[in-house]
This record gives sequence, structure tokens and C-alpha cells, in this order.
Amino acid sequence: MAPGGPMTIQIACHQCNASNRLPSERLQDKPKCGKCGTALLPGTPIELSANNFAPVTSKSDLPVIVDFWAAWCGPCKMMAPAFERAAAEFATRAVLAKLNTEDEPAISERFNVRSIPTLIVFKGGHEVTRQAGALDVASLTRFIQGQIA
Repeated sequence: MAPGGPMTIQIACHQCNASNRLPSERLQDKPKCGKCGTALLPGTPIELSANNFAPVTSKSDLPVIVDFWAAWCGPCKMMAPAFERAAAEFATRAVLAKLNTEDEPAISERFNVRSIPTLIVFKGGHEVTRQAGALDVASLTRFIQGQIA
């Protein structure tokens, strides 16, 4: 950041993995990827896979909160609407993403995910905390607020 200048935020595009820099005051303006035009902060959970997991979790200056889930998991299904709502509420302060553990077992194993749903918070590419078990809207909101403070 230049002295007295605007702070820039780096965000990786979940579609093409391009690294995007933008002034922090422009986060409210629904920024798009400079390479492919995908919304960088869509206000909905982004889908992660082996192709975009590392760039999204390591090339974002915003905390990245990943919901490790599976389609057959009842608690995961119960928490999904709360996670959707939180993605909209925190769209400019955190990246909320989902990783299907059935589709990407190697990533789940690498992070030692033993129960689902499990939320893992990444900052600077490193896990900083995790929460196992389904959360209601209020609990999820408190958890996320604790990570963006």
C-alpha cells in the first residue's frame, strides 16, 4: 500500500485461478475477474475442487471459510441454507466456499477432515481454525465474525 493511498486486496478467481488486485473501497462494487469476467465476490458460496482449491485458499487477502460437506449428509443439508445466507451477508469481508468431500477425498484427507460438515478457515493459505458440526444461522454468523475481526 502506498502511503496515503488506497489499500489493495488480492482475490483469486475461482473460475480461472487468476490473481486479481483491487482497491479495498471497491469491494462493494461487485468486482469481476480481469481475465475471465467471473464475479469475484458473488454473494453465494463458491464451489471448490482440486483445480481451484489452492489458488482460492492461498491467494486471497480475505479469510476463506470452506464448508467440507457431502450430498448424503443430513447435517450438511441442514446447514446449507445458513451458509448461503452467510455468504450473502459477508460477501465483501470473507470468501465462503464449499468442497464436496465425496468429489475431492484427497483434499479432505490432507486436512484430516473426519466428520462433516466441517468448516475450516484459511488465511494466507494456512488453516487458522476449524469447527466441526452443523451450525445454525446465529452460531455461523458469530463464528464468521470471529474470523474477520
